[in-house]
Amino acid sequence: MTGWTIAGTLTVHPAQDRLDLLAAPVATMLRTLAAERCGVAEINPDLADTAAFCAEYGSPLAASANCVVVAGRRGEVTRYAACLVLATTRADVNGVVRKRLDARKASFAPMDEAVTRTGMAYGGITPIGLPADWPILLAPEVAEAPELVIGSGVRHSKLLVPGSLLAKLPNAEVLPGLAQ
Repeated sequence: MTGWTIAGTLTVHPAQDRLDLLAAPVATMLRTLAAERCGVAEINPDLADTAAFCAEYGSPLAASANCVVVAGRRGEVTRYAACLVLATTRADVNGVVRKRLDARKASFAPMDEAVTRTGMAYGGITPIGLPADWPILLAPEVAEAPELVIGSGVRHSKLLVPGSLLAKLPNAEVLPGLAQ
């Protein structure tokens, strides 16, 4: 697949042609999306963390987006959400996200909990294929980006997507002030 200005040295394939490079819930969701403009590239799993990935493959840090799972609690009720912000920023978990989840306390979900609830690998969690009842909170910069590199649900590949595709995911919300 050609036309990705952010691919650096990656070999990008149409994601629909390489579902084997995706976590099962990601592959399932991609089958339901109009994902013609969604690519996937195999990478060294030891280089899945954003800074190492960008340094190795020449993909710009400003075109990478990180997905974090947040658990918001109020009393005995815990609500989960995914937050997607550019790698050059961080999510305002204790302000904007906590208020959106109507929680008294919000924090990053523990690694084992995030992995179990998403069916994805830690360090590869992506908004595509998350549980249907989770809000997917996007920073406006993410939704507006023409091209992004995001996780694929596993550590041995990355997805390349337009922000507009992410903004059309079920339960996706563009949340001003999400990124700091």
